[in-house]
Amino acid sequence: MDDRNAPPLNPLPPVVWLLALPMIAAEFAFSLGEGGRFFGPEAAGWRIAAMEQFGFFPEYWRARFAVGDVDFALLLRLVAYPFLHSDITSTLFGVVILLALGKFVGEVFRWWALVAVFFGASVLGALVYAVVPGINAPLFGAYPGDYGLIGAFTFLLWVRLVATGANQYRAFSMIGFLMLFQLLFGVLFGGNWNWVADIAGFAAGFFLSFVVAPGGWARVRARIRQR
Repeated sequence: MDDRNAPPLNPLPPVVWLLALPMIAAEFAFSLGEGGRFFGPEAAGWRIAAMEQFGFFPEYWRARFAVGDVDFALLLRLVAYPFLHSDITSTLFGVVILLALGKFVGEVFRWWALVAVFFGASVLGALVYAVVPGINAPLFGAYPGDYGLIGAFTFLLWVRLVATGANQYRAFSMIGFLMLFQLLFGVLFGGNWNWVADIAGFAAGFFLSFVVAPGGWARVRARIRQR
């Protein structure tokens, strides 16, 4: 018998909302400020000011790192840039992916493991982005962290396929489709180098899952041995 009091949608893990709400609040404030009707004329520059203070600038990072001038403010950018987006559309897609993948991953991972994947992917994505020569465009937005969750989701699919003896490479169909879509979009409309951070974020999320997933590598190894 159906439970009439059950929610129509499965609730999201609270930690996913804790990640998403600052993005939503920031975009709400930026959008209202840019409209010119709220908070005064200075609010029109809030988005740019926040990006200058908390965005990840690879050229700036390389210059500071080269002379050993790495302080807290610089490191803070690695975990702050995911909460800033260039416009409302970018925020919308970033938040939707976070909510969708966060729900699937959060149903299996502990809350701290999900946070570790999101921020681990964001940090590694930014560092790899900075290491690639010639990339100078600033990096901001939730996408490297989102791709980390895609990596964790892929890990869960991969474990299931390995356990059932199915073709384990099917687990990577999502990331393959997303990369193909980004390639086609770049060819048709002109792209950027953000995909470097996204791919690094995916790899970070996938391999971090071996450590932070329930049972971790031991469970994966045991299931492989049972084949």
